[in-house]
Amino acid sequence: MTESITAIAAAVNGGRSARNAVEHSLHAAERDTLNAIIRVHRPRAVAAADVVDARVRSGERLPLAGVPLVIKDNLCLTGAEVGCCSKILAGFIAPYTATAVARLEAAGAVVVATANMDEFAMGSSNETSCRGPVRHPLDPARVPGGSSGGCAAAVAAGIAPLALGSDTGGSIRQPASLCGVVGAKPSYGAVSRYGLIAFGSSLDQIGPFAADVAGAETAFRAMAGHDPLDSTSAAHSWAPVDQTIDPRAALRGLRVGWCPAHVAGLAPGVRARLDAAKSALESAGARLVEVELPHERFAVAVYYVIATGEAASNLARFDGIRFGHRASDPKDLGDLYARSRAEGFGAEVRRRIFLGTYVLSTGYYDAYYKKAQQVRALIVRDYQQAFASCDVLLGPASPTTAFRRGEKTADPLQMYLSDVFTIATNLAGVPGVSVPFGADERGLPVGMQLQAALGDDARMWQVAAGLEALAR
Repeated sequence: MTESITAIAAAVNGGRSARNAVEHSLHAAERDTLNAIIRVHRPRAVAAADVVDARVRSGERLPLAGVPLVIKDNLCLTGAEVGCCSKILAGFIAPYTATAVARLEAAGAVVVATANMDEFAMGSSNETSCRGPVRHPLDPARVPGGSSGGCAAAVAAGIAPLALGSDTGGSIRQPASLCGVVGAKPSYGAVSRYGLIAFGSSLDQIGPFAADVAGAETAFRAMAGHDPLDSTSAAHSWAPVDQTIDPRAALRGLRVGWCPAHVAGLAPGVRARLDAAKSALESAGARLVEVELPHERFAVAVYYVIATGEAASNLARFDGIRFGHRASDPKDLGDLYARSRAEGFGAEVRRRIFLGTYVLSTGYYDAYYKKAQQVRALIVRDYQQAFASCDVLLGPASPTTAFRRGEKTADPLQMYLSDVFTIATNLAGVPGVSVPFGADERGLPVGMQLQAALGDDARMWQVAAGLEALAR
């Protein structure tokens, strides 16, 4: 069992060498059998651990001192390959480090490896990667979720105590739920997106995976804050959780909203754990409040118009000219573009580019993209009204537990519905976190999702700590 983030940082700040935890994580990454890790950064990690030791010896106290960190393959790291697990970016070397990664390093974390992911973060099972599928830590025949499935599996398998992923429509929370770890999507703008290779710019957000809430929240605080390199980052004070408060005590008098519509379509094991979470919160003194999110039923449709439109725009830069894969012996410029993109992009990415190009095209923009943005505004309003009557929202993070590889690949619509409970969070920009809350009848992990109002991340983390305590 890997040490917790809090325990590692305390030990290193207390005099233990950062090399201890980093070497353990490097060995685990090099022996990975889940296909969760695609790149190990041994020389860099060892050198970084020595720097952390020197900083601690000089008197610094670092919140993430010596904590091994795995990053998703869409986050830039100076001098290292970054490819979004796509052939189109094979061999591309990042010229700079993502702000979120740099801030974690400044707090003492050490990047040890890069994790597998769905190609360009498009998927819910980590089966679209050009590096092959990631296997679930508890059952190799099952998926870990996606698109940040490699990060979730790495933390769940004990390869590293901390991982950094991206969440466009549930790509942190859904795999966190399936793998039984904590995974959070902060408020939009809380964490800089500079250095994240974009999928959907108005939806993407970087967030942490950890074995417990305290570790994930510590990583969030190290990353959060305005970044002049990202015009969408928020100039907001991200208050820390008061660690002196008993997590269970913080639940007394809390208004916990829940939506009856979320019960429909749940797997029996997930439904049982949701009922157990509601009962536990009530027993702890929280008050359950029934709320309605009337436009949430349109969230999946709205998301796959907006997200594909933004993806088509963002991925237009990968054309075989400036960087990445280039087709050999093209007949002309048009042939170079067409063949480079056809050879470089996988089927799911091509599907979404086609959809996005269609909804943005002349004659269809008003009917699809503009209409989707109008419904998105209604979804935002629904959340604002819901949080007027409750402090947090409770619901499932995924309608099912981990499913078998290949089970949903033949039907893209069924795969898209894997994110049915997480997509609206991104559309509204509010924070959400998946907290492990037991398992189904087969022993597969189940995560509960907590959401809070935009900018109220501290409350989300406080309640998450309380829910985690009730799950023990």
